[in-house]
Amino acid sequence: MKVVIIGGGFAGLQLARKLNNKKGIEVLLIDKNNYHQFQPLFYQVATAGLDASNISFPLRKVFHKSHNVRFRMATVKEVKQAENKLVTDIGEFEYDVLVMAMGANTNFFGNTNLQELAFPMKSTTEALQLRHHLIQKFEDALMIKDQAEMEKMLNIIVVGGGPTGVEISGAVAEMRNNILPRDYPELDFSKMKIFLLEGSPKTLGVMSAKSSTDSRGYLENKLGVIVRTGTIVKDYDGEEVTLSTGEKIPAKTVIWAAGVKGNVPAGVDPALIVRGNRIKVNRQSRMEGSSNIYVIGDLSYMETPKYDHGHPQLANVAINQGKTLAKNLIRINSGQTSELIDFEYKDKGSMATVGRNLAVVDIPVPKLHVKGFLAWLIWMFLHLVLILGVKNRMQIFINWMYKYFTYDQSLRLLFKEFYKPRVVEHSSVRETPAATH
Repeated sequence: MKVVIIGGGFAGLQLARKLNNKKGIEVLLIDKNNYHQFQPLFYQVATAGLDASNISFPLRKVFHKSHNVRFRMATVKEVKQAENKLVTDIGEFEYDVLVMAMGANTNFFGNTNLQELAFPMKSTTEALQLRHHLIQKFEDALMIKDQAEMEKMLNIIVVGGGPTGVEISGAVAEMRNNILPRDYPELDFSKMKIFLLEGSPKTLGVMSAKSSTDSRGYLENKLGVIVRTGTIVKDYDGEEVTLSTGEKIPAKTVIWAAGVKGNVPAGVDPALIVRGNRIKVNRQSRMEGSSNIYVIGDLSYMETPKYDHGHPQLANVAINQGKTLAKNLIRINSGQTSELIDFEYKDKGSMATVGRNLAVVDIPVPKLHVKGFLAWLIWMFLHLVLILGVKNRMQIFINWMYKYFTYDQSLRLLFKEFYKPRVVEHSSVRETPAATH
């Protein structure tokens, strides 16, 4: 069985590892990058808490001792279902089984201005670009005398009150409170405002009411973040964010964490694509209308008795879908087609960290809500367990401990060769408000 897997994220990598050295199965893993990215910690790279290499792991290194898994770095162009071929920028690949696990990208909901000028965080590269942008704006602020311009330069707006938005807001607030005044003593950071804007009535909408209340309390009362729920961003011109109420908030930095959409390749029947750009599959992750194409992870839309609107787009869902599909493919290859497993996600809980000693954890069975220091420890432990590589775990742990005891981060470096601001026209004013995406 020749299995081609597109995507080296949580789902695709887990599947490849479970098929590793299985007799009768040949695996080709394809990804546009040659490394696995640990997405839950992108925000720490963006705020100089971790180095990009700490949360990235070479995909080839995972399979050093593999006899049947090979890797190609390529960008997928099209799926030719009738011919069982995958078209990429380095050539075509034939398959017996194709598994699409390309994950999701930022959803700007059709707003081209926000797409051009706001900063997403769906890749290591985007996290680094945001870090460089933040540092550059603080450097630029040193030369500004006009108070209105200073307000725009220092203000930071985070759009989206889910886990990513809450975590990046808390991390930036900790930088403002503990680090930036020492780096830039000439600047008055009491005038720096951090806004978290969420369209729904609460933050962490996918978690419990207690977690929502606690997270908002931590952000507002302990970290000084201005949280506004029921607030929709309509537009952004690089200078001001316009809300649905008509109110304008000045800011040269907008971080977009308000939604994702699946990365669907050409060749997939549009009738199978549902809300969020996800592809409809059956309980065994097989794409509807196909006998040999499967979809797992964030790109997959599977309705089950417990999740009649599809599973949440979480790392744990993707990992378990990869494990289940591996078992099914091994059984199919052995001729045990009557023993295939239907997937159902067993929710072991959800969590989010807000800042130092501040986190929330929801455990469904037994129903339990944990907050504060204990929740923060649980969050740290589970993230360290999920990270690939002993070296990465050690480096992350050392960085976290250093930050915990010194209230400092040591990666506030601006590499001019990497940071290349894009010139954007704003009526008669020429600005460079954002790094190239």
